[in-house]
Amino acid sequence: MRLGYLHFSRFPAQRKVIEVPVLAGKPFVLEEEVRSARRVAFASTSALKAGVRPGMTLTAATALEPSLQHFPYKEEDEVRALTSLGEALMCVAPGFQLSAPEGLWFDASAAHLFGGEEGLCLRALEVCSIHGYRGRAVVASELFTARTLARNGTRPVLVVPEGGSAQMLALLPLAALEGPEREAFVALGLRTLGEVAALPAGAVAARGGMSRLRAHTLCGGGDDTPFVPAVLEEVLEERMTLDWPAESFEPLQFALKTLLDRLCARLAGRRRAAVRLKFVLKLDPTGQVELPLTLARPTARAKLLLDLARHQLSDLRVENPIAGISVRVEEHNEDRGQQLALGDTPEGDAALEVVLSRLVTTLGEESLFSASLEAVHRPEQAYAAQAFHPPATTRGMAGELLPEAEVEVPLEDALKERPSRLLEQPATLDAEVTESGELRAAWLLGKRRRVMAMAGPERLGGEWWAKDPYSRDYYRVHFEGMGPAWVFRDAKDGRFYLQGLFD
Repeated sequence: MRLGYLHFSRFPAQRKVIEVPVLAGKPFVLEEEVRSARRVAFASTSALKAGVRPGMTLTAATALEPSLQHFPYKEEDEVRALTSLGEALMCVAPGFQLSAPEGLWFDASAAHLFGGEEGLCLRALEVCSIHGYRGRAVVASELFTARTLARNGTRPVLVVPEGGSAQMLALLPLAALEGPEREAFVALGLRTLGEVAALPAGAVAARGGMSRLRAHTLCGGGDDTPFVPAVLEEVLEERMTLDWPAESFEPLQFALKTLLDRLCARLAGRRRAAVRLKFVLKLDPTGQVELPLTLARPTARAKLLLDLARHQLSDLRVENPIAGISVRVEEHNEDRGQQLALGDTPEGDAALEVVLSRLVTTLGEESLFSASLEAVHRPEQAYAAQAFHPPATTRGMAGELLPEAEVEVPLEDALKERPSRLLEQPATLDAEVTESGELRAAWLLGKRRRVMAMAGPERLGGEWWAKDPYSRDYYRVHFEGMGPAWVFRDAKDGRFYLQGLFD
C-alpha cells in the first residue's frame, strides 16, 4: 500500500496565526505546564530568531524577548484542527490517520487520478494552502519512511519508489530517529540511520532487545505498522474556548471564522452542504445561549456562513461574557456543486443567499415557501404552498450540474411547463384580437403590449360534474417588454385571462 505523509512545521504556531491574523510576524509561544513550570511547547519564527527554544521556561523566553506573547498549548485543539484538515483532504484521499501535533498520513491510492503520486502531493498541498497551512509531502510504502523523510527533508514533494526506502533513509542523521533507542545508538558512535541499518540484526537483538531491533528494522526501511484510517464523526461540530471571555461581538469574530472554516473544510471533504446549523454560546461563569441558523439554500462556503452568523450574533445581548462557542450542523445534504451561466457572478448569487437566509432567520422558516403540485386539474388550485427547499439539479451532457431552471426543455414539452408565479384567481385581460380571433395585444401594467410570440393551445377542461365546469385553451405568450405569460381563452365567454407569469 502506498501512503503519503504531510508534515506541517510547527503546526500549532501556524494554526494560531490562522486563528489570530494579527500575530503574523510577531513573537509568540504556546506554553504548557511541565513539572510545575511553564515551558515553551512551540514558538513562532520571530520568537525563534530571538533565541526562544522549545523546552525553555516561559520566564527565560520572556527575558530574551520582552514583547513575547504567550498562549496555552492544548493538545485537543491541535487534534481538532488536524482532523478538520484531514477531512478536507478527503477530496484527494479516501482516508487519513493523524500524527499529532504536526502531521498526518493519507491514503495515496488515488494518485492515478492526479497524474501520479507527485501530482497527488501537489494537489494535497494546494488544499492545505487554501486553508492557510504550509507543509511538505512524501509518498512511500511505509509509515515510518514517509513521516521521517517529511520531517527531516527540505523538498516540498518527495516520492520514494518501491523498494527505495532504505536508500532514502540512509543519509538522514541519527537525530531523525525518535525514542529512547536513539541514545543507545549514539553511544555506539553511530551518526546516520544508514549506519544503524548496517548493524547485524542478531547482534542488535542480543544486546538491545526487541525495541532496538525494531528501531534497526525501521532504519533499514522495514515497517509493518498498519495504516488505520481515522473514524469520521457522524456529527459535524466545531467548538472553541476563548483565551479571554468576550463581552462584544468583535473578539468573537476570529473564533467564528476559525470554526466555520474548519466546519466547511469538513463539509467540502465529504461533499456535503449545510442546511441548518446551531450556534451555542457558553457564558462565563455559567449559562449558555442557543441560536439556530436555517439556510435558504445549502452551502459549504465559510464566508457566506460567517456573514449570516454576523447578522445573527452582532445584535445579540447576553447577561454574561462569552467564554466559548460551538457550531453544529443539524442538517446537511449532498453538495452537488453549482453551474453558472455565462456572465453570472458568484458574488451576486451569494448576496441572494444572504437575503434569503436572513429572511428565514428573522421572520421564521414559514416566511419562505415554494409551490407543490396538488392532485387537482384546475390550474389555480393545482398548487399549494410548502416549505422552501433548494431546487433539484440535473446533469448535463458532459456531467456538469445544471440548475433545474437552466435545463433545456424540448419544444414539444414547452406548453407543459407551469409558471412559477401563478395568480390565485385568473385576471381578465383587456385584449385586442384579430378578425380570426387570435390575440394581437393586451393592456398590462397600464400599457398596451403587443404579442411578440405565442405558442399553443394546450386544452384543459374538466369537472363537468361540478357547478362550475371549465374548458380553456392555454397559450404561452411573450408580450412586448415583458417575459412569457400564461394566458387562456375561456370557452364559456370567449375572453382571454391571465393565469400566471414565468420567471
